[in-house]
Amino acid sequence: MRIPSALFTGLALVVTLSACGSGGGSDTDEPLRPPPKVASLGPFVGECGHVGDDEVRDIAGMSQISQVFKNSVGCNYQAAGIGSPSVTFASYRGSPIDREKAWVSNVGREPDKIEVAGKPGFAALDPTGTVCDLAVQLDDDFFEWSMSYGLFGPTGNPCDTTRKLAELTVSRLK
Repeated sequence: MRIPSALFTGLALVVTLSACGSGGGSDTDEPLRPPPKVASLGPFVGECGHVGDDEVRDIAGMSQISQVFKNSVGCNYQAAGIGSPSVTFASYRGSPIDREKAWVSNVGREPDKIEVAGKPGFAALDPTGTVCDLAVQLDDDFFEWSMSYGLFGPTGNPCDTTRKLAELTVSRLK
């Protein structure tokens, strides 16, 4: 009695499951979507762009760094005191550099095309001359160094500082 019951249950299950199938065709006239683009990973930029804390302090002209924040995609260095200089590094995997370029444009920093060791990018200096964002394209990735002189920072162009940091990062790519 068990065998016929098991066969009947199995047959009912097969019929039910086959009735739920798609039949291999589609009744809709929607075009097939192309597969999503897979971003090609650029070279590994390492923690803080392969630039050490002391190197950031020296290149940025910060007498001391009072706080350093690091996570998997970026680093932030703050000098002591309110209105003091700060430096930020960020790495963006599979993200378009043009989005960052649009953001800096929207906050009043006009991006200029640059090249760092043959890699394209942009540098954007704010109208006061105290903040610079410098981004470098690496395949479908990019990284960015940003410097704010704050109220009591060094004199000169902060883009010179971010360029030196970017050159170090590119020279140390793996």
